[in-house]
Parts: sequence; structure tokens; C-alpha cells
Amino acid sequence: MTKKELYRNVIEYFEAAMPVAETELNYSTPFELLVAVILSAQCTDKRVNIVTPRLFDDYPTAEAMALATPEVIFDYIKSISYPNNKAKNLVGMAQMLCKEFAGEVPQDMDELLRLPGVGRKTANVMQAVVWGKASMAVDTHVFRVSHRIGLVPDSATTPLAVERILVKYFPSDIIPKAHHWLILHGRYVCTARHPKCAACGLTSLCRCYRKNTSK
Repeated sequence: MTKKELYRNVIEYFEAAMPVAETELNYSTPFELLVAVILSAQCTDKRVNIVTPRLFDDYPTAEAMALATPEVIFDYIKSISYPNNKAKNLVGMAQMLCKEFAGEVPQDMDELLRLPGVGRKTANVMQAVVWGKASMAVDTHVFRVSHRIGLVPDSATTPLAVERILVKYFPSDIIPKAHHWLILHGRYVCTARHPKCAACGLTSLCRCYRKNTSK
């Protein structure tokens, strides 16, 4: 099977099995999503969704959060991983949005990456989810699933290398949805320690499954 055929078959499977695929983070504005994605680093979406309602009620905009202190924000997010750093980043991010972007979240990748707490993965999430751009955020789930299925070779050892390959082979209009396909598949089926291969519809395509069952 060629690489193009593999991608075509994977797309056909997910289109049928997961026609609706979107973020599980709760948000109502680009600013709220940016806050949630920053908080979600090395933390579950479930935990973030528990924390953000109170935070968003009191600090719904960049202007509001820019007036807070990291110590105040810490109290809202203390059950999240790395709350000290994230509190500092959230306040710094909000202040930069107000100072340089009139309180609005920028769409440009380079401008997003300048914001405190925003790395390439977070910037790609924002571009894909909010603006539907052909941006592939590679988190641990996307990285793991892409390698196991065989969408990327073993030589793709960094998130950026995986991102570039996925963007090359997934049609651009599908990339925002494909990002969620891979995340959700990794979160609920192709889990890290005990993948649920018996419940997976991709076993006939999966490089890892073939390798393990041929032993």
C-alpha cells in the first residue's frame, strides 16, 4: 500500500466513524479557547473544563485578565498542572494582547508564537479550531497514533517532523478535522499503555498492529 493509499483509507474510515470531530475544550470566544489550550498543556481537557467556568466568568476578556495578577489567577487554576507558570503566562498573554493587538487574538502564526505560554502546538490549535486553517497541532496523541498507524516513519522523531508529514499528505481542507480525528482516536481507542485494538477499525491498516500480531 502506498502512502497516499494509506491516507485515503484512513480518511475514509474516520469520515464514516467520526463525521463530527472537534475540540473537547469548552469555550465561547477565541480568547477563552486560547486560555483553555494554554491550561491544557500536560493536563486533561476534563480537568481544564472543570476550572475554566469560574475563570471565564470573572475574566472573560483579555482586558479583564490583563488587570489581574498571577497570584489571583493561580487561585482559579491551582488544580491544573504547573499552575504557577501558567498563571504568569495567562496574565502576560492577556497584557500583550491588550498592548499590541487591541485585546484580540491574532491569526498570524508568528504573532501567536510571541504570546507568553503559546508554543507551536497551541498556535496550530488556534489556527485550526478558530479559523479553520490547514494547521496540524501535534500533541502526544497525534504523535503516537501517527507512528502506530504508519502515517509517519520512525525517523520522524519530533512533533515538527510529524506535523510536516501530516500536512503534506492530508488534504488541506481536511487537516483541521484530521487533527481531532487523531487526538480523539488516541484519547479513547489507541491509548498509550493499553490500546483497544479489538475496538479499532483501523487494524487492517495499522503498521503497529500488523507488527505485533505477526510475532
